[in-house]
Amino acid sequence: MSSPARRPRGAATEPDAELVDALRALDSERRLQILRWLKMPTRHFRPQVDGDLVEDGVCGLLIAEKLGVSQPTVSEHMRLLVRAGLVRPKRIKQWTFYRRDDERLAEVLRALRAL
Repeated sequence: MSSPARRPRGAATEPDAELVDALRALDSERRLQILRWLKMPTRHFRPQVDGDLVEDGVCGLLIAEKLGVSQPTVSEHMRLLVRAGLVRPKRIKQWTFYRRDDERLAEVLRALRAL
């Protein structure tokens, strides 16, 4: 019995590097939780001193506080989400604030459906 033929690398059905980055970023319950919280930041985070929760995003320190992890741990989670384009960072003073990119999340879902 012969094995099924493999598609050549780069075939149209193979996910591109951006989709792979997004899937890696989504492969974490903590990162999924962060994305859920960022969908409605005023419901999930206390008011910030600097930056508007909706317009500017949520400070990484508040995300770390809510997750119960260190700032370096949150920075790594956010680095992966930013690299995948699922969140957008914004610097205000010495802080980094994060907002969901709902358009990019929708693109990822469309790409998954097309596979």
